[in-house]
Amino acid sequence: MQAAGWERFDRVISQSFRFSYNTLIMNPRRPTRQITLGDDRVGRVRIGGGLPDPNGNPTEPAPVAVQTMTAGYTYDVDACVTEIHKMTAAGADIVRVAVPKKQDTEALKEIIPQVQVPIVADVHFHYQRALEAVEAGVHKIRLNPGNITDRDQVNAVIDACKERSIPIRVGVNEGSIIERKDKQKRMEELGKYFSEHKHGHLLAIMIAKLEEYMDIFEARDFHDVCISAKSMDPTLVIDVYTEISKRFDYPLHLGVTHAGPKETGAIRSVVALGTLLANGIGDTVRISYASDPVYEVEDALEMLYCLGKRERKGAELIACPTCGRIQVDLFSLVQEVRHKLASDIDLPIKVAVMGCVVNGPGEAEGADVAIFAGDRRGIIYVQGERVANVPEEEILDRLLEECRNFQERVRRGEVKLGEKKVDIIPPDPIGELGSGEAKIAAGLVDQVTVGKS
Repeated sequence: MQAAGWERFDRVISQSFRFSYNTLIMNPRRPTRQITLGDDRVGRVRIGGGLPDPNGNPTEPAPVAVQTMTAGYTYDVDACVTEIHKMTAAGADIVRVAVPKKQDTEALKEIIPQVQVPIVADVHFHYQRALEAVEAGVHKIRLNPGNITDRDQVNAVIDACKERSIPIRVGVNEGSIIERKDKQKRMEELGKYFSEHKHGHLLAIMIAKLEEYMDIFEARDFHDVCISAKSMDPTLVIDVYTEISKRFDYPLHLGVTHAGPKETGAIRSVVALGTLLANGIGDTVRISYASDPVYEVEDALEMLYCLGKRERKGAELIACPTCGRIQVDLFSLVQEVRHKLASDIDLPIKVAVMGCVVNGPGEAEGADVAIFAGDRRGIIYVQGERVANVPEEEILDRLLEECRNFQERVRRGEVKLGEKKVDIIPPDPIGELGSGEAKIAAGLVDQVTVGKS
């Protein structure tokens, strides 16, 4: 290549790299006020941070907290406590419960002493439920501006929370923000909503309702507040939180409401929440599914791990996708490995399960423990060093054994996570994984060894 050609090549590569690098850089967390919920017994969870506290002391941004909500009736104390324990075990930092009736707030007196996580009371139509929840010892209150509008009632809740240093989330929802009592007014609002922009008018209503509601808190000199503005439309969620982040310095609770079943709700939620988090917006999240809330916690944590917003706990499993080269029951193997790793491994070990040797070695670079499968066999590597070649029926047990052994070596300080010892040398695709040897012996193919011509 001529000199001018090399210069042009270097320039193109440089520009391409710079573009890719810039697009991958995530914006720093937006600084906010910081709120704290919990107590000495259940622990304290901080949300937001970066701005000075009321005494002028600096605050460090807290890790993005994961929330979920119970699906059963709160007044069913035993079932509610069992559900909260499951969510806590899955990694939830905060759990919310519905309190539509007095029997629910009464149940809080029995529930709260039995759990090990801060509890939020979700209050909708009756401000008295908020006052009862405060008396029961709840750690946070959620109010909906679309449902509790009487200023004196809001003031009563603010004063009760202020007296006990209990934060309040002000949560606007698409489903409750449009006027429903006055049908004519609702039709006018909906008409404007559909006339100009996909969600421009609704966006304006949500922001206006929040500003109007927050005036009450400002007048009461109450700033222990978190804000949310949810919709089922991911693009509206992105737009409304982006606008809110410019107008308020309170921490933001992110969520996509009534997102649907896990299969589609995961996409709907991660599109919106991942976009906002990557842009530095968001201090606590709840992914909402019409499914077991434990999935909400698991998926929220994985999203935060992938974005570098939380330090990973437990193994990180990567696996190759569907293709015609797979010669073992890879999909069953991956699920079995995933479940076993969840119960046996608590360090963030990176584990790679690859179905063939074509792309596997490159895709598994950096894995602490890796398996490459061939014709009913698997070759296992630990930080690049080959340690075993086993038949398919032994792959799972041997892989888990190597993961457990590696975890113990990390704990003893003998090795470090992600510290590759040697480059992975791909196994011979013809002879080393089984079927090739028979073909060679029969004279059907020439022997080929990777790395040799």
